[in-house]
Amino acid sequence: MEPGRLIASGRDGMRSILADGGCQLAWFRPIHWYTLHRANRRDHRKSLIVDGRIAFTGGAGLADQWLGAAADEREWRDIQVAITGPAALAQQSGFALNWLETTGEILSGERFFPEPRSETGEDGGVRVLTILSSPALGAGSVGTMYLAAVQCAKRELLIANPYFIPDARVIDMLAAARGRGVAVRLMVAGEHIDAWWARHNGVRLYGRLLEAGVEIYEFRPTMLHQKTMLVDGVWATIGTANFDNRSFAMNEETNLCFHDGTIAEELRAIFTSDLQRCERIDFAAWRRRGLWQRIQEQCASLLEDQI
Repeated sequence: MEPGRLIASGRDGMRSILADGGCQLAWFRPIHWYTLHRANRRDHRKSLIVDGRIAFTGGAGLADQWLGAAADEREWRDIQVAITGPAALAQQSGFALNWLETTGEILSGERFFPEPRSETGEDGGVRVLTILSSPALGAGSVGTMYLAAVQCAKRELLIANPYFIPDARVIDMLAAARGRGVAVRLMVAGEHIDAWWARHNGVRLYGRLLEAGVEIYEFRPTMLHQKTMLVDGVWATIGTANFDNRSFAMNEETNLCFHDGTIAEELRAIFTSDLQRCERIDFAAWRRRGLWQRIQEQCASLLEDQI
């Protein structure tokens, strides 16, 4: 099957293609008039787990915009990570929980949860902390992780995130980090962003950050969609969570955390390379933005907590 065929077929066509291939498809919390009271909680995880032994996660979904290499605006810029060993089972557990809620079926046994084989032997290996964030558990774990990382930064904080809509508390924390000498660089989606509301909400909040000395860069060639954070060159996270209220409090999310200098350095090199394709936002120019831009920002702010 060609990669584009599944995407172009639409919901009904996709269901038929998967069913014909013997696949099972379930919609997480489908929206009906009688389920509107619970419609706000969505599954934003992106996990592909193979035999319970290798797991992929990151920003990438299954659609045509992820088929290229960010060469133009039709091809999104994203990062995906593959892990093996015991850490793969954590993502399998997240899938199993969502599958249970959706279908009522319990996934268990050796078929889904094989005995893990440690990857920390002679070949090295990295310890992975998997954050399975869910409002069903009563707390937004991924939000806590992001805030703790900001608070702990001592020298450098690099954030790449397409939908950056922090609340006043987070803005104050980033400003405080800059005040204690942390170099804070933020890379966000530019004009090719796929969400008008998110774009204008983000731009609206630039002022306080720029005034505090935070460097903000907008990715220009295409939609930037990766969600990464690096702290002091030794700690990093990659995952599905955006830097906004929806990911922090409403969505099912998965993030992986690594305390490993090699991984952090590799991600820092990627971040530095991507900066060459960005435009840095100037505080004076931001203050001169026009009346129509400001009106759009105020309209977007009405849905700030839902984005």
